[in-house]
Amino acid sequence: MDESQFKTLRELAKDGTLSQRDLARRMGMSLGRVNYLVNALLKKGYIKAQRFKNAKHKIAYMYILTPRGVSEKITHTYAFLQRKLD
Repeated sequence: MDESQFKTLRELAKDGTLSQRDLARRMGMSLGRVNYLVNALLKKGYIKAQRFKNAKHKIAYMYILTPRGVSEKITHTYAFLQRKLD
């Protein structure tokens, strides 16, 4: 997992109801790049997407971290903390 995927995973863990457009604004990336990252995380099984009805939008997605995604996030956070301590 690269840094961009990790940042995307971290943002989705904070708020899984963000649209890809909002996520792109929050991360300072293009919408296409965020779409690519979200699809990569879906393929790897780190997140899953569920549809839900929303008053603003007819159909939107909610992104949920899978147990594998949570484990990967913890592993990368631990490795980061280890590097900082060293």
